[in-house]
Parts: sequence; structure tokens; C-alpha cells
Amino acid sequence: MSEFNQKQFERVGLRESKQQEMLVGASTPFLKDAWRRFAKNKGALIGLIAIVIILFFALFGPYLNQHAYNVLDKIHVNLPPRIPFLEKLGIFNGSESGYNPYIEKGFTEYFWFGTDVLGRDLWDRVWMGTRISFYIALVAVGIDMLIGIGYGMISGYFGGKVDMVMQRIVEILSGIPNLVVVTLFVLVLKPGLVSIILALMITGWISMSRVVRSQVLKMKEHEFILAARTLGANSFIILFKELLPNIIGQIIVMTMFSIPNAIFYESFLAFVGLGLQPPLASLGVLIADGYRAMITHPHLVIFPTVVLSVLMLSFNLIADGLRDAFDPKMKGF
Repeated sequence: MSEFNQKQFERVGLRESKQQEMLVGASTPFLKDAWRRFAKNKGALIGLIAIVIILFFALFGPYLNQHAYNVLDKIHVNLPPRIPFLEKLGIFNGSESGYNPYIEKGFTEYFWFGTDVLGRDLWDRVWMGTRISFYIALVAVGIDMLIGIGYGMISGYFGGKVDMVMQRIVEILSGIPNLVVVTLFVLVLKPGLVSIILALMITGWISMSRVVRSQVLKMKEHEFILAARTLGANSFIILFKELLPNIIGQIIVMTMFSIPNAIFYESFLAFVGLGLQPPLASLGVLIADGYRAMITHPHLVIFPTVVLSVLMLSFNLIADGLRDAFDPKMKGF
């Protein structure tokens, strides 16, 4: 039998480590990889740009002209939109149904979104109402963070009787219609943001708590949790230093989905008369006021409706983009 020599064998695979590194590629941080996938989603980027633009006008829009959102003006009533430069192109020139009150009455002012039935500038009122929508969005995020995440993590981590009792409470609360809750608060308090915020605090966090609970139930049996327990880590450290960082992606996505729901909730309540009351402005109040004069003065309902629609659509597009970016199954996205 012939003897084998080491020279007769050749190692299979790449001979140089540099070539192997070029093939494998450098490791990419999770957040950087998620942002790369998010940036490839054109719809999510469009939504993000739209949110930034709307937020800019909500903050600075009321200061861009000389009018005020709560000043009554009996002279300038129900004026259609009139915008400089654009009026030369034949659009937003102050005419409505073939009639131009600016020319007929000799008005020299410019009302970019027109005025309402009390002569208040609609431009200022729309952006002041958009501020309320962003405020409701921040409240919804705060409620999700403070109540929903903590409730879901405790319920999922401890399990057993604790989870059973906490989930029965959630089922009872979720069975109560939100409109009934708000109506009860309105009977005790006056209609306004306080009633809406209290209603959100009672039921607005339930979806977030369920998502967090399901994620904790799935991850608490993993090896790194067992290792943390073996090393003597207490429940607080395991919850907030081991579990929370690993479910933060799902939390961000769920939060972005809850924001448009909260904005629509506030607008709907304002539309039916259970939200903000005049002279305060919100998009729902403006849509309700414009709805009554939609046939004769359509600009009263068009502008707040467009802003509300773009706002909700943009948040949904961002939420879809974040869901795809944080989902490991979408690596090839």
C-alpha cells in the first residue's frame, strides 16, 4: 500500500483570507442595516418628508402671515383662497363660482386658504388644528410607552396567575367601546382634550400591551435570558436590559401604527361634537364646520381634509416602512 504525502493534497476553498472577507462582507450594525432597508422604501421616505413638511407648517405656519386664527372679522367672511403669484396663473385667485369678492369689494388682503363663516383666517386655523393632531400623537406615544409596554412586559414575563389576571382586565377594558368612555367623561367633564386623553389612557394602550406580551412570551425562554438568570440578574434587569432592547423594533412599529389611529380618533370626536370646542381649532372641528357649508364654500372642508388625510397616510407609510426594515425576514428587501 502506497503512503500518502501531504503535498498530494490541496485544501478546498479560498486560499487567501482577504478573498474570504471580500466574499463574506463586513458585519453591519442592526440599526444601520434597518435604515438602509427603510431608505429603499420610497413610500416610507415620501411619508417621512410629508410629516416633516406638515410639522414645519404646524409650528411656523401661523406666523407666516399677519392674520390670527381666533380673530373675528365680519367684513372678510367666507372668502375663497387667494395666493400671491398663483393668482396670476388663474388658480387661487379669489374667485368662486365665477364671482370674485376680492375684486367686487376691493379687498387687498391675501387669505391663502380663505376665511370661514366668521371671517377667521383658515390658513392659521388649519395649522393650529394640525398642532392639536401632533399633540394627540405625542400623547398616544406617551401612553403606549408608559402603560402599554410596562403592562405587557410584566404580564408576559411573570406569566401564570399574574398573566391570567392582567389579561382578564385587558379583556374587560377592550370590551368597552371608546365612544361610550368618552361620552361618560363628557358628562362629568366638559368636552375637550382632557376627556380624549383620559379615554386614551383607559383603552389606547391595549394593542401595544398585547404585542409586547406576545414578544416577551416568545423571547423569555431564550438562552440569553437563562444565562442572565444564572448570573443572578433580577427581574428588573432582565426586563429592561435584556428583553426590552430585543423587542424595541416591534414597539416602534406598533407606536407608529397607533399614532394615526389616535389622530383619527380625536378628529372623529371633534366632528361629532365631543372633542375640542370653538374657538379652539382642530382638524375635526374644521371639517365639521366646513361640512355644513360644503356646497357653497368647498374650500372650508377641502383644506383640513387634505391635511388630515396626508397626515394619516404618511404615518401609515412610515409604519409600513419600519415594519419591513425591522423584520429580519425582509433581509432581501
